[in-house]
Amino acid sequence: MKANRRNSKSLKNILLDFVSLFFPQYCLSCSDILVKGEEIVCTKCIIDLPKTNYHQHITNPIAERLKGRLPMEFVYAFLKFKKKGNVQHLLHQLKYNNHPEIGVTLGRVYGNSLKELELNKSYDLLIPIPLHKTRKKSRGYNQSAKFAEGLSSAMAIPFDDAICSRKIKTATQTKKSRIERWENVKEVFVVDAFEMAKNKNVILVDDVITTGATIEALAIKLMEAGCKKVSVICLAEAQ
Repeated sequence: MKANRRNSKSLKNILLDFVSLFFPQYCLSCSDILVKGEEIVCTKCIIDLPKTNYHQHITNPIAERLKGRLPMEFVYAFLKFKKKGNVQHLLHQLKYNNHPEIGVTLGRVYGNSLKELELNKSYDLLIPIPLHKTRKKSRGYNQSAKFAEGLSSAMAIPFDDAICSRKIKTATQTKKSRIERWENVKEVFVVDAFEMAKNKNVILVDDVITTGATIEALAIKLMEAGCKKVSVICLAEAQ
């Protein structure tokens, strides 16, 4: 029986190698051909990504940005966002070119970096920032939920994208001031499952953090719903 399984696995690997020879997969960051064992983004691109390493420091710029606004234990971002950089390219692929697997892959990579912190011992749940239902329907998925999915698999913390919802479809935050961003999002979120949030320590998950207005708006709603502690992990930090 074991010999049959080994033979079956070997045959499968041979078939996969044959398929990849004629239909190679490409890195969604640099477009080079992926080699065996690589998925979605090649090893070189992952190594070269501009990482913040904020989880290795007591404080960081985005934590300082939110200081005094919310009682958060930590605020981490995986990558530094720069216009026309490879992070912007990957985020564009994730959000607009139907590549949800980018979010899962990068979540898994960052989650493996955060393993040593053993956050699963002090946090109960990952909650992605929700999209409005019309935007989610047109895109087909929530990019923050995909990032949370990857984090969850690596960090052994469950994620749930049904606890909260966005009741108002807002205009893009891109060209708004800090005050305008807050006014744009302060009343857009609803906690739909109070019983799932009450007495929980949660980590909010977002794709890009700039002023932190979106994070703050949802965190306030969760604290009002009875969450004990709220912290933040984002895929990228924009200046």
